[in-house]
Amino acid sequence: MSSTDLLLTFNTGSSTVKIGIFAIDGVEARRIGKGVIDFRAEPLSLGLTKGSQTFEMPLNAEVTEDLHGVIDETFSLLADHFDMTAALAAGHRVVHGGDRFTRAIALDAAAIDAVDALTPLAPLHQPQALRFIRALKHLKPHLAQTASFDTAFHATQDDLVRRFAIPRALHDEGIKRYGFHGLSYKFIAGELLRKAPRAAKVIVAHLGSGASLCALDDGVSRDCSMGFSTLDGIPMATRPGWLDPGVILHLAGERKQSFEEIQDLLYHHSGLLGVSGISADTRELLTDGRPQSRQAIDLFTLRIAGEIGRMAATLNGLDAIVFTAGIGEHQPEIRAAVAKRLSWLGLAIDEKANAANDFTIGTRESRIATHVIATDEEQVIAEEALSLLRDD
Repeated sequence: MSSTDLLLTFNTGSSTVKIGIFAIDGVEARRIGKGVIDFRAEPLSLGLTKGSQTFEMPLNAEVTEDLHGVIDETFSLLADHFDMTAALAAGHRVVHGGDRFTRAIALDAAAIDAVDALTPLAPLHQPQALRFIRALKHLKPHLAQTASFDTAFHATQDDLVRRFAIPRALHDEGIKRYGFHGLSYKFIAGELLRKAPRAAKVIVAHLGSGASLCALDDGVSRDCSMGFSTLDGIPMATRPGWLDPGVILHLAGERKQSFEEIQDLLYHHSGLLGVSGISADTRELLTDGRPQSRQAIDLFTLRIAGEIGRMAATLNGLDAIVFTAGIGEHQPEIRAAVAKRLSWLGLAIDEKANAANDFTIGTRESRIATHVIATDEEQVIAEEALSLLRDD
């Protein structure tokens, strides 16, 4: 490989895709650009950052199911800023690897079919990644492709932690706790090893529009708030988190709601939006002033603090808490509210450090270290893709 070789990453969400552009420097992947397409926006555009420069470039292609036009035009726009002929591979974030994929893989036709077979486990997320994978295979057949799985990092969890109290046959069929946001947690585990190596028992709060927590023991996943699906755990922007299964039975039975109506309710109309009836965005809720907005924030922080207490039991101790992702990295009010609920553990926040989003925001007297670390899922995807390229 020459120093000019490039590697691309595609981090697909339900309605957006984040694109990473990395230069391959020997055994390292160095980010040189990033892009984002929000498919909810009208008109559609590619937002691009290259060094200190930012660009907003319109996308004129029609958004079709196969995305061929959008991706072809995106590559053309990227070629105005990077030598796209030097691109060797594309690494993809795939939400669900089931029990089959516990590490990153190279994507050939058989592997793509195997990833597709897991779609029933992540019906709203898996198809989005597969659209990009198949479009690139069609448009850029020379480009090697890899998949990095959000569930893979959590394969180290004990079988007891992953079980539901349901018949064993259902567990054996794959109905179990998998955990998600694994690429983010893998990055944070690496950063902790570098910045706070003495913190062995750590709980990481990945707080964004999708939100979860993970218990790490020496960098290894031991527990996660998300379970079988991305609906589980703490409340999120539009997802409810933990929900008594009896509520689903009631909606389907007494209220005669259809599968589609219940799915839409749980994924798009619950969480912070559902509780407040105003917004799914914590920034808006914090400044709104109405009691229902305050209640949504209070429920969010209550559940986060409660989950930290539960996970401390899994770890049999707690050395540090890490806040990451959009809310965790940038909203001091949320961090302070969680910390206040955990003062019984001896956790204390330094107001000035917290307001500045410093790496360490706990006071010297705090019995639990508290950190803020920016996550980078694309970096993990790039490193895993590069590792697979080297193996070839």
